[in-house]
Amino acid sequence: MVGKADLAIIGGGPGGYVAALRAAQLGRRVVLVEEDAVGGTCMNWGCIPTKHLLHQTRLFRELRTSKMFDGPAGEIVLNWARVQADKRRVVDRLVRGVEFLLQRHGVEVVKGRGMLRDERRISVRTTAGEETTVEAGRIILAAGSRAAELPGLALDGRRVVSSTEALGFETPPKSLLIVGAGAIGLEMGTIYSRLGTAVTVLEILPGILPGCDREIGQRLELLLKRQGLTILTGMKIEKAEVLEDGVAVEGTCLKTKTVFFHRAEVLLLAAGRRPNSDRLCEGAPFFALDGSGWVKVNDRLETSVPGILAIGDLVGGKLLAHKASHEGLAAAAIAAGKAGPAVHPPVPMAVFTEPEFASVGLTEEEARERSDAVRVGTFSFQANGRALTMGSPEGVVKIVAGEGGRILGAHILGPGASDLLSEVTLAVTAGLPASAVADAVHIHPTLSEAVMEAAAKVEGRAVHALN
Repeated sequence: MVGKADLAIIGGGPGGYVAALRAAQLGRRVVLVEEDAVGGTCMNWGCIPTKHLLHQTRLFRELRTSKMFDGPAGEIVLNWARVQADKRRVVDRLVRGVEFLLQRHGVEVVKGRGMLRDERRISVRTTAGEETTVEAGRIILAAGSRAAELPGLALDGRRVVSSTEALGFETPPKSLLIVGAGAIGLEMGTIYSRLGTAVTVLEILPGILPGCDREIGQRLELLLKRQGLTILTGMKIEKAEVLEDGVAVEGTCLKTKTVFFHRAEVLLLAAGRRPNSDRLCEGAPFFALDGSGWVKVNDRLETSVPGILAIGDLVGGKLLAHKASHEGLAAAAIAAGKAGPAVHPPVPMAVFTEPEFASVGLTEEEARERSDAVRVGTFSFQANGRALTMGSPEGVVKIVAGEGGRILGAHILGPGASDLLSEVTLAVTAGLPASAVADAVHIHPTLSEAVMEAAAKVEGRAVHALN
């Protein structure tokens, strides 16, 4: 038996390890149970390795397509093995950094699969094959989620893969069929399209990035198609067959009511994720779940079992690492008796395609459904000096404002969108008007001036665009 702790956490991903660090800072004795690598899916098999491959393949594409260089661009080759090795180096460095922080904060890390015995005890089968028990005053569940499977398309790690396997291909496939046009599907499609893979994305809904601002989503879809991705929406898969040399799918196009057939060397399932709530107990979970398996929590992130909290992907909502980390901080404070109800500010999101897409708050459609006092300000990167010097003029900043000019949402398609969004995320969170962003002095020449101009345009006073 490991012993008693004030707080035990199952899952060492961006929600779990952040909760462990904050609880330790609050003076609690913490045990963190992690089945695999600290950092979870995001750090080891998701956010970080994906961004590494996106960066390297973007450099490769730019070198081969830039008109500013002379010489045989076609002779430039991306050393894929070296890229993969460097990806592992980056990941390992980050994991070691988190492990160091946990150790210095006195968090005891137990490697193994943790399962709830009751509301106070966790049984752990360690990686060494031993059985041990952790007893704690409070427990936080942070076990995350996994790729969802579809009927007839079970993950086999070879022909039908998740993003985990797709990040580690020894050689890029000649053809790749991606089911799902969300962030994962589009980022993976971008990576392999740059490497020469024939990429086809199938999405059952009418557009890419379900739930995003419609205008911005349509512009991004057009740009991705220009880059070589085949993106087909309204595609309902009805039959799938795994072959020796590939995967074949067929179904009906909901737009044209015609039958489609597609075949590729590898199929990537990126059509959503399912919570790991079914892996937390020996039998059926003894805490309440909704109809889809997400853990039900109240405004204090508490489950139906007193003393057990849940965060991150387990509780649904936006399945994002930064959302899990935010909830981890809140849950740690609640478990330590240092906070009241958790605060749920607007959660920003980003898709790291080329150009990037980032969004926070209400879309224009959502805002207009709620109010008639909606004003929208847009500014094109075509009129931004910094974007032009970078050779990245495609895209737009869109700010949606409501009563009194208060910013309700922002949607940015363009270079550095994920970084540019932070300014507007603060404005949405604080309930600031567009004038607060428009009247702040922005450095020239920077991409951030596009945000300033879009905010000014909400009030009809943009300088470098017609109002």
